[in-house]
Amino acid sequence: MQTPWEYRYAHRTQKMGSSVIRELLKLTEQPDIISFAGGLPAPEVFPVKEFQEACNRVLTDHGAQALQYSTTEGYRPLREMIARHTERYSVHVTPENILITSGSQQALDFIGRLFINRGDYVVVESPTYLGALQAWNAYGAQYISVRADEHGMIVDELEAALRIGPKFIYVLPNFQNPSGSTLSLERRKKLVELADKYGVPIIEDDPYGQLRYDGEHIPGVVMLDSQYRNDDDGEYTGNVIYLSTFSKLLAPGLRLAWVIAPTTVIQRLVMTKQAADLHTSSFNQQVAYEVGKGGFLDEHVKVIRATYKERRDVMLEMMDEMFPPEMRWTRPAGGMFLWGMMPEGVDAAEVLKIAIERKVAFVPGASFHPNGGGANTMRINFSYSNPDTIREGITRLGATLKEVLKKNGYH
Repeated sequence: MQTPWEYRYAHRTQKMGSSVIRELLKLTEQPDIISFAGGLPAPEVFPVKEFQEACNRVLTDHGAQALQYSTTEGYRPLREMIARHTERYSVHVTPENILITSGSQQALDFIGRLFINRGDYVVVESPTYLGALQAWNAYGAQYISVRADEHGMIVDELEAALRIGPKFIYVLPNFQNPSGSTLSLERRKKLVELADKYGVPIIEDDPYGQLRYDGEHIPGVVMLDSQYRNDDDGEYTGNVIYLSTFSKLLAPGLRLAWVIAPTTVIQRLVMTKQAADLHTSSFNQQVAYEVGKGGFLDEHVKVIRATYKERRDVMLEMMDEMFPPEMRWTRPAGGMFLWGMMPEGVDAAEVLKIAIERKVAFVPGASFHPNGGGANTMRINFSYSNPDTIREGITRLGATLKEVLKKNGYH
């Protein structure tokens, strides 16, 4: 039954939709379902004791300030800490180049609000992060997909997309969500050069950059862009807007992330944020600073890496043992996800229905492809479940895949 409200929604809401993953998580809340569907950090690595102590210090020493309204840009000591951390990677920024947001999802929404007019083109990897698509659909974005492989976006195919005149390029270079792939150094350099040649900015979304378990760190796109521009005069004026978050380093419940951009862009983002929520939680920012200062983050991330590496390794071992030979999957060097690929013509959404009957869940990959395709793919999370749960879940999923593939003529 339609209500009077149905005739009053703004036109832009027609392209809005619920997150497939969020809806799926409701399905998998049953305690007997093993879910590899969410992008959840392991609660075992949350530094609860340090948060408890930090909350007490903040309330004891700065209670009135922490519970009061604050500046839109964010708590300055926290922004100074982020600037110092960024300096390690040879990117020269000041607190004036940093805005604290209520999670990376808010930053993505603000970028859409600030830059995207209805019908504007945005270049994305295919597959790409579903949350970005969800944020920008509301502003009427159209997507130019560039194929990706185990080494990230196939940059050799990017130039044709740039000739169309997109508003920006969106890329997750490290252990990408959903595929787990990492953009190679050679491709990063070419990305920076092509973006400069065509005058197209880059949005670098980097929630997982510190979660590397194998191999050497690869310089960020923002760093390579700074080098390319010889941007060493202390004023960041680069072609990259960089996003990262405390959700994967401390706890997602904080809803704390940050944007690094030229000051002129930050000023516009500040006005956007003032219209949205005035500022990110003062209390949460001060607590995060108290927890993170003094080198704690550097030590804590080692615990996270060790935990997730073990879980990734167990999952890969079990997939090698239990998955049918027709399946292929990525072997990510870090992050929280890997990407499964079934033979063409097999629908992951149909597999999921049977998997849920067997009490195991994953995310079908089609929704990560903005222009269609990917029906035979799946995203599998390894960070949340403990090793024993992973073993049981992959055993169930492997049996499901064998059953479905047999029905489709594979043996």
